[in-house]
Amino acid sequence: MLDLECTMSKTTSKTIAILAPGAMGSAVARRLNENGARVLTSLKGRSEATQKRAADAGMIGADDEAIAEADIILSIVPPGEAVALAERLAALIVRRAKKPVVVDCNAVNVDTVRRIEEIIGSAQAPFVDAGIIGFPPQPGGKSPAFYMSGEHAGDVAVLKDLGLDVRIVEGPVGAASALKMSYAGIVKGLAGIGSAMVIAATKAGAADALRDELALSQPAVLARLEVALPDMIPKAYRWVAEMREISGFLGADHPASQIYEGFARWFEHLAEDAKGEAADASLMKAFAASIAQKKA
Repeated sequence: MLDLECTMSKTTSKTIAILAPGAMGSAVARRLNENGARVLTSLKGRSEATQKRAADAGMIGADDEAIAEADIILSIVPPGEAVALAERLAALIVRRAKKPVVVDCNAVNVDTVRRIEEIIGSAQAPFVDAGIIGFPPQPGGKSPAFYMSGEHAGDVAVLKDLGLDVRIVEGPVGAASALKMSYAGIVKGLAGIGSAMVIAATKAGAADALRDELALSQPAVLARLEVALPDMIPKAYRWVAEMREISGFLGADHPASQIYEGFARWFEHLAEDAKGEAADASLMKAFAASIAQKKA
């Protein structure tokens, strides 16, 4: 891990704090670092693997005081942790005269992000609502889209100069999260439907027939399943809370909200299956593989 005191003397355009250094956070950090930003993170209590991932991305392990002094703080955590992180950040920021811009980049619904705005606002810090659409940036590849809304969205335009694809959504805090919820509800909802039906068809002996019919009448769906089925297996655990956020986005009285509660339970099952016997995971991988074999 880079030494914080040694890097303090380096001149960079901006200091960005990213919490936390997960797959997306560390990849974003690498992109910012490549474009001249100084990127801080918190490594207290993190695993050796996480610390290595942060180091490989050029992230600097820093204490809470240093993080609170950053120009911009990006919150990139599982949706179930977003509110707790906002409370932690507000407690750090409230004592400071110079306030960082706090950007919540998590897959949370409109009510949740407005609650987070209130928490950050209690520390008198500017707040931006953001939604990330796309995969973590790879070296030489494009950035995922960072959709941002709220009156302070323009305050973080520097992120575009630092290599991120920043897109402003005209509207208040909540507009960017609404876009993220709607997009994820469609894309991950289709993955949920596809995986459930593929497994059911396979167990009933109709996998090949389903594949061949989709190839004839729904080739775009089949192509999507070839990628989505194996890709979702290691991610299913992360999608559980997101499905519940989408359900909340629709509202408890909305007839479709229970669909996403059902997807949450389904992804929870797939996550448990992947950690255990991987019976359903094996069926999904086999179906995806058969698509590739049929094309060969």
